[in-house]
Amino acid sequence: MAVSAQGVASGTPYMVGTKLLQGWLTASGVPLGLIGLLAYAELPYTLKMFWAPAVDRWPLPWPDRRRGWLLLLQIILVAVIGSMAFLRPGKDPASLAAIGTIALLLAVVSATQDILVDAYRTDLLPEQERGAGAAATNLGYRGAMLAIGAGGFTLAGRYDWPLAFAAAALLMLMVLPFTLSAPLLPPIQHQVLSLRQAVVGPAQEFLHRTGGGRAAMLLALVLLYRWPDGLLNAMAVPFLLQKGFSPEVVGSVLAGWGIGATIVGTIVGGILFGRLGINRSLWIFAIIGAFGNLAYWALATFPGGTTALLAAVGLESLGGGLVGAAFVALLMSLCNPRFSATQYALLSGIYALSRSVLSGQSGFLAEEVGWSSFFLLSAAASLPAFVLMMFVTPWNSSGAKGAFNPLRDLT
Repeated sequence: MAVSAQGVASGTPYMVGTKLLQGWLTASGVPLGLIGLLAYAELPYTLKMFWAPAVDRWPLPWPDRRRGWLLLLQIILVAVIGSMAFLRPGKDPASLAAIGTIALLLAVVSATQDILVDAYRTDLLPEQERGAGAAATNLGYRGAMLAIGAGGFTLAGRYDWPLAFAAAALLMLMVLPFTLSAPLLPPIQHQVLSLRQAVVGPAQEFLHRTGGGRAAMLLALVLLYRWPDGLLNAMAVPFLLQKGFSPEVVGSVLAGWGIGATIVGTIVGGILFGRLGINRSLWIFAIIGAFGNLAYWALATFPGGTTALLAAVGLESLGGGLVGAAFVALLMSLCNPRFSATQYALLSGIYALSRSVLSGQSGFLAEEVGWSSFFLLSAAASLPAFVLMMFVTPWNSSGAKGAFNPLRDLT
């Protein structure tokens, strides 16, 4: 429950700053190219590695070294999301600048919260529970997407967009009691005692454990494994609205039906993960994820109404649940608990590049090549990850080469 609740806390601000804001801007007539530029507001998810060492070095001690910061940041997020209800999107530069500024602020606070959410989960769960923990995190995350997506888009369609943002702030507020009552973390050996140690130590430990060449391949895999997701998610809402689906249909299908399929994928992924192991899970789930992108290509290429929409969103969401469960478990396996905040922030920040820098031009690309070609290219973006997996997560190996081994690596 504690891990799932923090998944809700992580998913809520991200959903607000991307899908919900994308929908509002599209409904307000903002050009596609400018909407696509919102991906650059996600850069804090990449840059958070630069301030993550401060979390390892200066924890807030109550209730424990991770939840002290979590409580503070979640209170701030309630205020920031609530303030978005007062925005008024328009085509004038001042309006767009205000929206961009608050979207950036939301991303900074949310990214900092993610540092603590990821560190808390990594520090709390033993190795044998990481697959289930990754699934629980994704269930909470997708639950937030269901609440913000289906509920938010429905409220926007029936009433107005500001009410959707106010409801999102209320959901964030409801997480606070779960954070207060979550399990205490066990004490950690060899605590970080200086800022220099907090900054330099995580990279030194990771390089020593993996070796320079393998470290580079692991980081490249983290960057590229979910790149197809980043490309598709940046343009999914504008595509569906331009195709003629109403905001209510988009919200209910993406959040209701889509989240349901994602939850199924997450549960199945958690079960299969224990049987297949991390390497084979990464391979199989990535293949299914690529077919999800191809389902959007089919929706853009061939005639189809609500049934085709349900099929495309269902397959993409099922694959997203599988991919997400395996990917979170991979990141957890690469972290040393002594430096979990900084190392996980580094890894997830590198992944966030695929959602921001590598996907920031997605709107212009879609305008240039058209929707069919865009989604076909997004599926092809999975190929580099398969090449990397041949070396760092080979099919016939039981674990990622460079994963953390507590008996060998914790000194």
